[in-house]
Amino acid sequence: MGAVGQDVLVLALLLVAVAVGLSNFAAAIAIGVSGADRRLRLRVAVTFGVFEAGMPVVGLLIGHGLVHRLGSAAQILGGVLLALTGLYTVISALRQGGSTQPAQLGAGRLAWTAAALSVDNLVIGFALGAYAVPVLVAALVIGVVSVALSIAGLELGSRLGVAFGERAELAGGAILVVVGIGVGLGVV
Repeated sequence: MGAVGQDVLVLALLLVAVAVGLSNFAAAIAIGVSGADRRLRLRVAVTFGVFEAGMPVVGLLIGHGLVHRLGSAAQILGGVLLALTGLYTVISALRQGGSTQPAQLGAGRLAWTAAALSVDNLVIGFALGAYAVPVLVAALVIGVVSVALSIAGLELGSRLGVAFGERAELAGGAILVVVGIGVGLGVV
C-alpha cells in the first residue's frame, strides 16, 4: 500500500473512531451531569475505552457468521440497553427525591453501560478485518479516541450538572435514555 493509500486508511480509521466514540461522549455527558469526581471520571473513561477497543477485536474473533446475523440489530440492542440503563437511573433518582450526591456508578453498571455502547463495534471489527486494517492498531486508535471523547463528555456533563442542581441525576438518566434511543435509531 502506498503512502497516499496509508494516509487514507489512517484518516478513515480516525473517522470511524470518532463516529463510534460519539455515543460514549453523549453517555459521558449523562454521567457527568449526575456528578463525577476525578476517580469516577477515570473509571468511566478507561472502561469506555477498553470496551470500545476490545469489541472490534471480539468482532474479528467471532467471525463473519455471528456478526452478519447481528447486523443492524447490534445497534438496536445497544440502544435498548442504554435506554434501560437511563430508565433505571431516572427511577432511582425519583425514588431518592433528586439527590445532589455525586453519581454512584458501580463496576457492574459501568461495565453494562460500556458494553451497550460498544455492541456495534463487533460489526466494525469484522469490517476492519475485511479491509486488512491491523486490528490491534485499530483497537488502540478507537480506544484512545473513546477515552478522549469520554473525558470531554464528563467535563461538559459536570458543568451542566451544576446548572441542573438537585435534579442532576434525573437529568443524567433522561439524557442516557435519549442517547439510547439515538443509538438504537442510528442517530448517535
